[in-house]
Amino acid sequence: MAERFSDVRVCVFDAYGTLFDVHSAAAKHSAALGPLEQKLSEMWRAKQLQYTWLRSLMGNYEDFQKVTEDALGYVFSTLDLDDPVLFANLMNSYLTLECFEEVADVLKKLKDNGFLTAILSNGSPDMLDPVVESSGVAEYIDISLSVDDIGIFKPSPHVYQLPCDYFGVEASQISFQSSNCWDAIGAAHFGYRVAWCNRYKQEMDRLSVQVDAEISDLTELLPLLGVE
Repeated sequence: MAERFSDVRVCVFDAYGTLFDVHSAAAKHSAALGPLEQKLSEMWRAKQLQYTWLRSLMGNYEDFQKVTEDALGYVFSTLDLDDPVLFANLMNSYLTLECFEEVADVLKKLKDNGFLTAILSNGSPDMLDPVVESSGVAEYIDISLSVDDIGIFKPSPHVYQLPCDYFGVEASQISFQSSNCWDAIGAAHFGYRVAWCNRYKQEMDRLSVQVDAEISDLTELLPLLGVE
């Protein structure tokens, strides 16, 4: 499949779950959460995504900060948690999520080899900017593009148009990487060259669209782009 990436000029990455570990937010408060840590983290993420899809379908946009807060509120209520300090601490942890271990090295190699790089995220700028800075990868990212500019979440085609407009390239000149299968498929449907970063060893969603490659982490993107 490497030939499908031969014309790529821009490498675009999803943020949450792809570059940054969403479950590191709860992990930072494992002592306070105890045995609820994994359940809370998984439920929080699932509800967060569900709210983005529902708000897009309803035409009722709120930014990702609000979506994330509402999702956590739902989880606290479901799990019978009543701890405003813990709630605030979990929300603040989204601003300092940890990078996956290979991310900085991969981004640096892409920049050293002349590729343009971008984040394309549901996250609002006031959530994205702090996590990019705190993670130490800001110098390897040319631009962070947010759905906040257009008021609709992925996988709307309007979102995937943003990097094309910003960089002045065709969709086929963009390599898009996401650990979220639905996001990878949405990008492939739009026309990007897509590497699904299947970090969690999941099954491919049945949506009648094929991605160009399936990788287990971002280091496997490099040979697809001819980078050693």
